[in-house]
Amino acid sequence: MNILLVYPDHPDTFWSFKHALKFISRKSTEPPLGLLTVAAMLPEDWTKKLVDMTISPLKNKDLEWADYIFIGGMSIQKNSAKEVIARCNNLGTKVVAGGPLFTTEFEQFEGVDHFVLNEAEITLPPFLADLEKGCAKHIYMSDEFADLTNTPPPLWELINMNKYATMDIQFSRGCPFNCDFCDVIQLFGNKVRTKSQLQIITELEFLYSHGWKSGVFFVDDNFIGNKRKLKKEILPAIIEWMAKREYPFSFSTEASINLADDEELMRLMVKAGFDSVFVGIETTNEDSLTECNKRQNTKRDLAGCVARIQESGLIVKGGFIVGFDNDPPTIFNKLVEFIQGSLIVNAMVGLLNAPKGTRLYKRLESEGRLLNDSSGDNTDCSINFVPKMGIEKLIDGYKEVIRGIYSPKPYYERVMKFLKGYKPPSAKGFHLRFHLMGAFFKSVFFLGIVGRGRLLFWKLFFWSLFRRPKVFPLAITFAIYGLHFRKVYQIMA
Repeated sequence: MNILLVYPDHPDTFWSFKHALKFISRKSTEPPLGLLTVAAMLPEDWTKKLVDMTISPLKNKDLEWADYIFIGGMSIQKNSAKEVIARCNNLGTKVVAGGPLFTTEFEQFEGVDHFVLNEAEITLPPFLADLEKGCAKHIYMSDEFADLTNTPPPLWELINMNKYATMDIQFSRGCPFNCDFCDVIQLFGNKVRTKSQLQIITELEFLYSHGWKSGVFFVDDNFIGNKRKLKKEILPAIIEWMAKREYPFSFSTEASINLADDEELMRLMVKAGFDSVFVGIETTNEDSLTECNKRQNTKRDLAGCVARIQESGLIVKGGFIVGFDNDPPTIFNKLVEFIQGSLIVNAMVGLLNAPKGTRLYKRLESEGRLLNDSSGDNTDCSINFVPKMGIEKLIDGYKEVIRGIYSPKPYYERVMKFLKGYKPPSAKGFHLRFHLMGAFFKSVFFLGIVGRGRLLFWKLFFWSLFRRPKVFPLAITFAIYGLHFRKVYQIMA
């Protein structure tokens, strides 16, 4: 059996880092971990290939070669997925679809022969058994959640690692919180399920043995959902392994704001090689946090929490949302002030949207305020419901925030202030964050010679080079990120 796994393309967004990737000669930020894991669950005697359309185009000869196409992705890849399915239908190639996109929106896709939804550990085995017997059904779904200790390592052999900026690994699924706008609970549940210590070390060892020596992203929606296991088992094992292998990786992940409450956990993460963490801050307005059930963020000094995390050695990448019913007209200026004041260099600000099946979606539907399904891209100035503030005012305010944090002057100012107080982790592998000399020379040309804010770039360049050389690679990396954000904003505006 010839199986072609296809990862659809997606539009250029703040999250894609498309313009920054050009500096390090990479095609995509990270590989399709879900499809690679599914590939490992398929029969060993099947021939498998993978086409990541963010890396290379999908050719008809690949589709004609395959007996089945396995396609999966996120909601932002919806349009590309529909195009792939149409091509398969024209060529008579059978399609098997799964993953978050299809689990929440499978009714919208015509031309799919088999939907294998929810978690593949549960629904893929019965599909494969029925396929072998010649009686495969159209839809396989389950409300059960998988035991991750049975999840095999991803089939990394299917990709060219050199095309990606980072590699991915998963420790857990599920989140103990239940934010109204988030579909994580719908997909993976409230109970946090984890892999074993042996599984994590085995996957790290595979990446290392195949020559990877750069960033590794833990894709967990909330890495600290099971703090006890992290502190007692996983992080100590990673610390020992990293020291033994002379610190080949730098790690990053996503976590809730209550990370700031646990000094021991932050210390262990930094010692293990973590240097950054994405935190969903969402908004500075307490009423809006209550509205969306973001209870872990309420009754807190959010700026103080960010400061504690960054003082530990973890760079905070912040997620923010505008468009809540309780957002006041001043929310846009307040977000700019918060981001500038808390020195969050990478601030991902998006418009509130209601993914299908979420509590927010159901509430807006009952209120008659839904317009359509979410595009999956909360930075493209689209919104799928009627906001109380008014769409035009909301979008204008959103653009005001992006302009206020990513125009050259405020952005470079934020970078400089952050780096002045930042203490780089002592892990030996930290310098690998900016490891290609080609990126250095490209940054000099595109940022220092032809780019906007050239004087600001050179000020950062020489200050970091001579005053704080340990953060010089990070300073150039941040400058490159700023160029990416500005280019995306220009397209958006």
